[in-house]
Amino acid sequence: MPFDPNLSSDIHAAPLSWLAPDGAWQTGLAHTRREHLLIWITRGQGRICVNGVQRGFGPYNAIFLPAGTLWSAEFTRQCLGQVLSLSGPLTLPFPDTPVQKRFTSLQDQVRLTALFEAISREQDAQHPLWNRSIQAHCELAAIALHRQPDPAGPAARQTAAQRLCHAYCRRIAGLPGAQAGMAGHAAALKVTPTHLTRVCKAETGKSAAALLTERQLHAARSLLIYSDLPIRDIAAQLGFGSAAYFTRFISQHAGQTPSALRKATRNK
Repeated sequence: MPFDPNLSSDIHAAPLSWLAPDGAWQTGLAHTRREHLLIWITRGQGRICVNGVQRGFGPYNAIFLPAGTLWSAEFTRQCLGQVLSLSGPLTLPFPDTPVQKRFTSLQDQVRLTALFEAISREQDAQHPLWNRSIQAHCELAAIALHRQPDPAGPAARQTAAQRLCHAYCRRIAGLPGAQAGMAGHAAALKVTPTHLTRVCKAETGKSAAALLTERQLHAARSLLIYSDLPIRDIAAQLGFGSAAYFTRFISQHAGQTPSALRKATRNK
């Protein structure tokens, strides 16, 4: 891989808590992110739903999520780990689809943990050629992920229900704020809202409407906290018919008005 002197600013290693600095909703709600993530769990357990597929995870699980993946995760309080964030095109040998693998060998566990620690040290120290060193360590992490066997063996053929749930998740992941209603998505997928709801509930434990609400709520809370856009502009961007409707939506699901939520978060 050619050396890119600008890539180091797009790579960041951090503790697992970095994923949700402003509350568990940042990982607990179905959402997408602009950066690619490699999550390395070293202690604890939880559940993650990725593009409509729900799985558990435990210690020494590596989870790779390309940018634009619809996901949510429940991390227990005992969960510890690290996160590698990469922005921009995937120029490293990471897969272009989500991957979850468990590292069973102690040697492999120690090696991947050491790579994360080395990246953190390079970030902090910034010795000569530190950015090139970070790129090299990231490539080694990608190779380590690639070399781990898939515990499930060859991928089984998806059922019709799994294909439908995946297609729905791709739709709400790819729309800014997921403006279309659930019934509109069902019509585009050529199924009834009832059937779509039943399938999503069976596959993810959440109804189609709940997944869409989570996607909208995460986008709304993120814009309220991390942008200076007026509330009416956020409402318009997310496809709400009016600022009043947006205010009711946030109040119902967050327990505060948009302005109160924005103020409370920024005053922490």
